[in-house]
Amino acid sequence: MQTETQVGTESSAPTTGAVTSRESHISATAPGQMRVIKRNGTVVPFDDSKISVAMTKAFLAVEGGTAAASSRIRETVNSLTSQISATFNRRMPSGGTIHIEDIQDQVELVLMRSGEHKVARDYVLYREEHARIRAAKSTTTTEPQPDSEYGTIMVLMPDGSQQALNMVRVRTLIEEACEGLAEVDPEEILQGAMRNLYSGVSLDDVNTSLVITARTLVENEPNYTYVTSRLLLDKLRAEALSFLNVTEQATHHEMAELYPQALAAYINKGVELELLDPKLLEFDLEKLGNALDHNRDDQFTYLGLQTLYDRYFIHCDGVRFELPQVFFMRVAMGLAIEEDDINARAIEFYKLISSFDYMSSTPTLFNSGTLRPQLSSCYLTTVPDDLHGIYGAIRDNAMLSKFAGGLGNDWTPVRSLGAYIKGTNGKSQGVVPFLKVANDTAVAVNQGGKRKGAVCAYLETWHLDVEEFLELRKNTGDDRRRTHDMNTANWVPDLFMKRVFEDKEWTLFSPHDVPDLHDLYGEAFEARYNEYEAKAQTGEIKLAKTVRALDLWRKMLGMLFETGHPWITFKDPCNLRSPQQHVGVVHSSNLCTEITLNTTADDEIAVCNLGSVNLAQHIVDGKLDTDKLKATIKTAVRMLDNVIDINYYSVDTAKNSNAKHRPVGMGVMGFQDALYKMRLSYASDEAVQFADNSMEAISYYAIEASSKLAEERGAYSTFDGSLWSQGILPIDSIQKLIKARGEKFIEVDTSSTLDWDSLRETVKTKGMRNSNVMAIAPTATIANITGVSQSIEPTYQNLYVKSNLSGEFTVVNPYLVRDLKERDLWDTVMVNDLKYYEGSVQAIDRVPEDLKALYRNAFEVEPRWLVDSASRRQKWIDQAQSLNLYISGASGKKLDITYRMAWFRGLKTTYYLRALAATTTEKSTVNTGNLNAVSSGGSETPSAAAPAQEAAEPQAAEVPKACSLDDPDCEACQ
Repeated sequence: MQTETQVGTESSAPTTGAVTSRESHISATAPGQMRVIKRNGTVVPFDDSKISVAMTKAFLAVEGGTAAASSRIRETVNSLTSQISATFNRRMPSGGTIHIEDIQDQVELVLMRSGEHKVARDYVLYREEHARIRAAKSTTTTEPQPDSEYGTIMVLMPDGSQQALNMVRVRTLIEEACEGLAEVDPEEILQGAMRNLYSGVSLDDVNTSLVITARTLVENEPNYTYVTSRLLLDKLRAEALSFLNVTEQATHHEMAELYPQALAAYINKGVELELLDPKLLEFDLEKLGNALDHNRDDQFTYLGLQTLYDRYFIHCDGVRFELPQVFFMRVAMGLAIEEDDINARAIEFYKLISSFDYMSSTPTLFNSGTLRPQLSSCYLTTVPDDLHGIYGAIRDNAMLSKFAGGLGNDWTPVRSLGAYIKGTNGKSQGVVPFLKVANDTAVAVNQGGKRKGAVCAYLETWHLDVEEFLELRKNTGDDRRRTHDMNTANWVPDLFMKRVFEDKEWTLFSPHDVPDLHDLYGEAFEARYNEYEAKAQTGEIKLAKTVRALDLWRKMLGMLFETGHPWITFKDPCNLRSPQQHVGVVHSSNLCTEITLNTTADDEIAVCNLGSVNLAQHIVDGKLDTDKLKATIKTAVRMLDNVIDINYYSVDTAKNSNAKHRPVGMGVMGFQDALYKMRLSYASDEAVQFADNSMEAISYYAIEASSKLAEERGAYSTFDGSLWSQGILPIDSIQKLIKARGEKFIEVDTSSTLDWDSLRETVKTKGMRNSNVMAIAPTATIANITGVSQSIEPTYQNLYVKSNLSGEFTVVNPYLVRDLKERDLWDTVMVNDLKYYEGSVQAIDRVPEDLKALYRNAFEVEPRWLVDSASRRQKWIDQAQSLNLYISGASGKKLDITYRMAWFRGLKTTYYLRALAATTTEKSTVNTGNLNAVSSGGSETPSAAAPAQEAAEPQAAEVPKACSLDDPDCEACQ
C-alpha cells in the first residue's frame, strides 16, 4: 500500500545504474539523519565538525594562531557550531537534506549575529572568490549536459525500486498551488526545490523540498503561506486516497471528481475500523459527496492545514485518511445525526464551517461523528470538603480530560491549613496538597493524547490558604506545595475590591467556619462577611487572619507578574448578571475564564459548548454585513444546541446539568482582522464603538436564534424563574450590578442601537432554548485553522515565529505587507527592520504615521483600550470573555491601574497578563540600532543594543520567536 507523498514519478520501469550527471551516490545514514547535498551532487551525512574546521580556519586567518587567540577561537567556534546545528535540527526535526550553500549561508549569519564581523567579511570574500573559480571552470567544461533543465532525477520508491521524477506533474502541482494568488512565482519555487533534490531521494522528501522552499518565502510575501499549504495537500491526498484505495495520487483539480468517492470510502472505512459511528452510513453519501467543494481547500494557510493534519484528522496506524473537506463533512454529519432531515442539515452545517464563517470548538472537531462524541468544551466543578468528594472530583477531572474537556475547579469549600478534622481529631493540611494531586492528574491525562491536559483551580479571596495559593506557580520553595502545570485564578468578591479602594483591612477564614460565604454574593455576602469578621474579632472564630486589603492585592498583582498566575476574576458580576441565579451560584469560571455557570458539589458539573463566529468574514465593503451575520448565527446556534443532545458524557453529573440548562457559548474571532478591513486602529474610539456594535448584533441574533429554537423544540427545563423569563436580557442585567455595587464603584456604558423591546417580549413569551448563549473563548487553534487573529486579541507581532505542537511557523501580517507594497515600501530592508524590531513598525522612520497607528502590536496598544472594548462587549454577554491584558514596561502601578479599571468597568473576568518585560524574542546584531530604518535625510545615533558597524558589512536578522510563556496562543480551550 502506497502512503508516501506522491509528488510525481514517471510510469517507466525501475531503473538502476548511472542515469545522468545529477545522480548521487548516497552515503549510508540512519533514518531521520540530516544529509548534505554537495555541489557535485553527492549526498553525505551532516557532520558539524566540518563546520567547526571551516570556521576555525577563518578565525585563524584573521586573528592569527597565538595561544590566547586559539583558546578564544576554540570556545567561540564550538558555541557557533552548536547554534548552527540547533538551527537545522529545529527546521528539520525528522531529518532531511540541506544544500552546502545553505550551510554556508547560516555560517555567515551566525558570524554576523555574534559580532564577528571581520571574520564574516573574510568568509564572504572567500566564498565569492571560489564561486568565481567554479563559474570559470563550468564555462570551459566539455562534460555532456542533461537534455532538460534539471536532468533526470530518480526517485526511490517504498518497494526499493526507482522511478524518474515526473517533472510535468511537479510543475502542475506548483502552478496549481499558485493559482489566483498575486505576487507568487512558480518558477522560484521550482528552482529552489530542485536545488535540494538528487537521484535516490524519497517521494516524501520531494514534497518536503517543495513545501520548505515555499515556506521560506512567506516572510517576503504572505501569499506563499497559501502556496505552501496547497503543496502540502499533495502529501495529504496521497496518504489518504491510497489508504482508501481511491487512487494513488491526485492534483487539486482532479479532486472535484474524487472528493465524492473519497467521502464514501472514508465513511465506510472509518466504520469498519470502529472509528466512526455506524449511523453515518444512514446518510446519503452520494448527495453529501457532491456537496463537497474542493476549492475550499485553497483557503488554508500553511499553519492552518498543518494543524489540522497533525492533530485533527482521524488516523489509523499513523496514517491520516481524512482530507479537509471530508473532515468538515464528518463534523457536520455528526452534528446533524439527530435532525429530522439529516442530509439537508449536514450540508447546511458543512457549508458554514468549511467557509470559515464560523468554526466549532476543538472538542467538537475532534470527536463529532465518532463512537464517543465528546463535543463539549468546558467543565466546571465544585470540590466538596471531604476526602471521598475531593478524590471523586479528581477522578471526574481525569475522565473529562481524557475526552478533550477543559476544566475549571472551585476549591473554595476545602478547609484551610490548620483547620480541625473531627473524623481523625487532627488538623488539615489545607487545600494546597490536593491541588498538587490535581496538577499531576492533568499532566497524566493529556486529552486523549491530542493536546495537553488543562485545568484551572479557583479560590475565593477570603480563604485562609489564599496567600499560599498565590505562590503555587513559583519556582522556589517546597516543590510538594507547587503546581507548575496547572492554571490558577482568584475568585474575587466585590467587597474585597471596595476594601482595596478604601485601603481597609480584610479577614481570611477557613471555609468550615464560614460555610455560607461560598454561596453568597452581593449585599447578602457583604452583610454575612461583616458578621463573621465581628466574630473573629471577639475570638468566637479562632482560625482567622486579618491583613491589609491593599497588601494582599499587591501580592496578587506581584505573583501575577512574576508567575503569570493566579488570574483575577470577579465573583459578584458573574453572579449578579447570571440568568440562572434562581437555581444556583456561579462558584468559578472555566479553564479560560469565559464560562460563568452555576455548579454544586453534589449533582451538577456545569458544561459549556463553544463555537466562534469569524468576524472578519462578515466585513463586506468595510462594513459589518448584519444580514450575513444573522444567517451565520442562526445556523451556528442550532449546531451548538445539537451538541448537548449528541454529546458523550463521561460523568453523569455533567449530563444532568447540561440537559437541564442547555448552555452554549457563541463567541467571536478575527476581531483584529475586521478592524484592518475597516481601516481602524485598535487603539481608537472607533474600534471601541465597533466592539460595542458588533457584539450587540451578535447578542441580538444569538438570543433571537435561541428563542426561535425554543419555539421549535421547547424551552430549557429551568427557564421559569430565570432572568430571561422576566424579560431581563444581558443589557438589562448590568443594572443589577450597578445597584448592588453603587455608582461610586462602577462606570459602564449602557447605550444600545437595536430594537431590544420586541426581543424582550419574544423571549418572555416563547422562551429560550439555552440558559446561556454567549461566551468569548480564546479560539487559539481554531483561529489558526481559519487563518485569522484569535478571539478579540490585537495583533501579537507583525512578524514572528509561532511554535506549537505542529512545529514552527513564520507569521507575517498580510494586511501590513499589502499596505507597504501599495506604497512601494516592502523590500528586504523592511523585512530585516521588522525582524530587528520584533515585528513592530513604530521605530521604522519610513513607515507612515497612519500605518504606524493601524499596525500597533499588542504591547503598543495601551491596556485601557483593551479594557474599554471588553467593557462594551461585556454588557451584551450573558457569560464572560477571555481577555488577555498586554502591558508594555509593566510596573506595579500599571498593573494596579489596569486591574482596578477592569473591575471598575464591570468586567467579569480577566485572563493572562502578558508583560513585555518577560518577552524572550531574539535580536540580531546589525549595523546600527535602527538598522536601515533611519530617514534618508539624516543619521541616527546607534543604540547600546546594537553597536555601530561599517555600513558595507552584511546584515542579517532572525524572525523573532515567541516563547511558550509569552505566545498568547494558549491551546488548551479551543
